[in-house]
Amino acid sequence: MTTSTHTPNRLERQLERLTEVPAFARPWFRNVVLRRAVPFTGTAGLDFIEMGTGRVEIGIKNEKKVQNHIGGVHASAMNLLAETATGMVVGMNVRDDCIPLAKELKMAFKKRATGALRAVATLSEEQRAAMQASDKGEVNVPVVVTDEAGVNPVECEFVWAWISAGPRKS
Repeated sequence: MTTSTHTPNRLERQLERLTEVPAFARPWFRNVVLRRAVPFTGTAGLDFIEMGTGRVEIGIKNEKKVQNHIGGVHASAMNLLAETATGMVVGMNVRDDCIPLAKELKMAFKKRATGALRAVATLSEEQRAAMQASDKGEVNVPVVVTDEAGVNPVECEFVWAWISAGPRKS
């Protein structure tokens, strides 16, 4: 087992500040903060349900703005959901001096989705420790997408890389 001394990064520190907000309002404020960071997630109406260093859960409602021609959540919206969940769990762990980058994705559509969807992305302790120890690397991020009927309509695989941010240019 790998033990690491985890140093909260910029994203984690921003989310920790939400503890100052009354509990009933935290989910709303969390969505505002994260939708500002990645504006397209707000356009699609993603709901940031849980944000942790080891697990991120994000939801999307089956609303008109994200529907396909048969009334289900559009394939692109499913991709956005899974990509955002994996990207956020990486973002919760990447050092402040590094930038996360989506490197590869595979998505296989297995069944028709029913209703709203949730994506849960996870990282192991070993994966998280590697992100803290190095300014460059890549990680395969597991993500499970589930619909309201408890079905997994898609199987996804996301590979994320991180690289040094390098010196900032003004």
